[in-house]
Amino acid sequence: MNFLLLVLSFAIILAGALLFTNAVEWLGHRLKLGEGAVGSLLAAVGTAMPETLIAIVALIGAKEGADQVAIGAIVGAPFLLATLAMGLVGLFAYLYRDRREQGLELDAHAPTLERDLIFFLIFFAVSLALAWGAPDALRIPVGIAVVLAYAIYIRRTLRGGGDVQDHATLNPLIFERREEFSANPSLLLCIVQLLVGLGAMVGGAHLFVEELLHIAESLGVEAVVLALILAPLATELPEKVNSFFWVREGKDSLALGNITGAMVFQSTIPVGIGLVFTDWELSWNAALSVVLGLVGGFLAYEMLHRRGRFGLVPVIVWFALYGSYIVVVAASA
Repeated sequence: MNFLLLVLSFAIILAGALLFTNAVEWLGHRLKLGEGAVGSLLAAVGTAMPETLIAIVALIGAKEGADQVAIGAIVGAPFLLATLAMGLVGLFAYLYRDRREQGLELDAHAPTLERDLIFFLIFFAVSLALAWGAPDALRIPVGIAVVLAYAIYIRRTLRGGGDVQDHATLNPLIFERREEFSANPSLLLCIVQLLVGLGAMVGGAHLFVEELLHIAESLGVEAVVLALILAPLATELPEKVNSFFWVREGKDSLALGNITGAMVFQSTIPVGIGLVFTDWELSWNAALSVVLGLVGGFLAYEMLHRRGRFGLVPVIVWFALYGSYIVVVAASA
């Protein structure tokens, strides 16, 4: 039964992703936002928000061990994005290279990609630098500054988000069935479809998590391991299905922005919350996930921004980073 519900939840997530990606493109077009801003803000924040709620709920619960669960969820999500999610997007680009007009070359707004990755590397590194015994007088002000830094990021992304997506590259809005309005759907209908798609992804992801937790509980897996691995895997990765659809269609700004924008969000807002409201004592496993996430982020900067193309070798390295962490955590559990 758990397996069937797991399959059903994933089907719901896929359906929601189709609605969401289609609506996000139209919403960005109607608001005249550049493709970089659409991917890094609208798509990324919309799908990253549920994972942030996991950490907040854990902190509000104030149960024994809640801090470690919250910290695990906070650092686990950006680690997964910088390794496994990047690897999967690169793999899809490689597999669909003949279908993509640009092949393996990267067709994305370079300044947005660079800004996202630099922000991520800086602030995720801050989370590691303060991981052991930072006094409140230092940790709390830095946490507030990290949250405020995201406002600066939003401003810069909106100002320099690239060109507005060409109308000819957009698929008709799924919710707009009237042919006479298909070329110019209403803003309200775009928002309604986006919310329905987001709701389906969030609902499907929560069902996915619930069934995964049942399976993990039956296997005797500890809560911290769930926070570090299973929670991000079940809530972050399914919602990044958007990126797999976009990269297959050659829309690299949207595909990568959806991931790198979420990396920025996850390394600022949740990290800032963690720095302010917890003692921010990272376990060895949590610290390792941050280190490997930084390696994955640096590789993304080097391969995607500096070289401007997808490659099989970095894909293998991203998968290896994630796989090695799973092995280490499993061995120490």
